[in-house]
Amino acid sequence: LMVWLRRTTHYLFIVVVAVNSTLLTINAGDYIFYTDWAWTSFVVFSIGQSTMLAVGAIYYMLFTGVPGTATYYATIMTIYTWVAKGAWFALGYPYDFVVTPVWIPSAMLLDLTYWATRRNKHAAIIIGGTLVGLSFPLFNMVNLLLVRDPLEIAFKYPRPTLPAYMTPIEPQVGKFYNSPVALGSGAGAVLTVPIAALGAKLNTWTYRWMAA
Repeated sequence: LMVWLRRTTHYLFIVVVAVNSTLLTINAGDYIFYTDWAWTSFVVFSIGQSTMLAVGAIYYMLFTGVPGTATYYATIMTIYTWVAKGAWFALGYPYDFVVTPVWIPSAMLLDLTYWATRRNKHAAIIIGGTLVGLSFPLFNMVNLLLVRDPLEIAFKYPRPTLPAYMTPIEPQVGKFYNSPVALGSGAGAVLTVPIAALGAKLNTWTYRWMAA
């Protein structure tokens, strides 16, 4: 059993991270609605998603050593999330009640970095990690702008489990800061690099564990 477990460690890790990314998306689904916490939610969500994408994508990419694997991983995350959204749809909510984040373009930038630097692991961590953190909030804000009126949806489909302070109210844009994309990108670019390094290190650790 232990031999089998060690040999499948990589695949188990990939599934765990991808599923956790899906759960994080569903749990933070209300970030699409304009509440009093809208921009704060978007920034926190962007950082969480950027780091989650980086750790799994770089792990998987370095495991295979093939540029393009990060995009494949992001596609798996996207498919998982679309399937999970079916549960919301079954409860009577519209299918865009929880928007699927745009992971794929950011993962493509990570793959391009790995390919352009001739499979340089450190360049993938530093440059690729930075690009993921910088790009995800930008791509995802474009994604959100395409959603039909979030305020209308928020009032039409209230979430009874939410605490009172998360109840949809009139937008308070600029109450905390004026550019959630800039703040999310800046913080994401800084935090995603060490998290990408962690993903690379996990790859080394699991190799050693399997060889033990």
